[in-house]
Amino acid sequence: MVSGGDAPLADAVVSLHPVGAGGAAASARADMNQRDSTFVPGVLPVQTGTVVRFPNSDNIQHHVYSFSEAKRFDLPLYTGRDAPPVLFDATGVVVVGCNIHDWMIGHIVVVDTPYFAKTGADGTVRLQAPPGDYDLRVWHVRADRRVADRRLSLRGASMPAQLVELPVTPAPAAVETRGSERLRELQQKFRRMKDGA
Repeated sequence: MVSGGDAPLADAVVSLHPVGAGGAAASARADMNQRDSTFVPGVLPVQTGTVVRFPNSDNIQHHVYSFSEAKRFDLPLYTGRDAPPVLFDATGVVVVGCNIHDWMIGHIVVVDTPYFAKTGADGTVRLQAPPGDYDLRVWHVRADRRVADRRLSLRGASMPAQLVELPVTPAPAAVETRGSERLRELQQKFRRMKDGA
């Protein structure tokens, strides 16, 4: 379980990294959709070598980009599935934004291990890995250092549950994340026009 400030943390990326092993790469695919002017999922963990698509399910255009050191890319204005997929070939946290809608922020966490998952609303996650020594790493967007490390030894089919407590910044107060009421009205008008209503 991952907790912060005495509360469970959802969307924490938990990964097990074999000690003494080189970084692992996959040839996998994943999607970070755009729906209701929001990235879905907002946190996407992937293994190095994964190709991520950014389908746009909205009836308005988005311009997806990142200036992150782990991956810089730019997908100019598009709708549907026209944008080319992006290969994530280096570890790190990639902050994804929309050049048109400033409130749209997503995070792609790229790890070099096949043993990873994201916590649910209750802060828990279950990982399976073969016996061996591992470094347990945890990332969360609100964690002070954003990473926690712990050495674990897996010797049998299962091991006791682990509790990881992260120092986190307070959750932001409920704020309007989709722009002004006027902007939403304009977006709705454009959607109706496009749909022929």
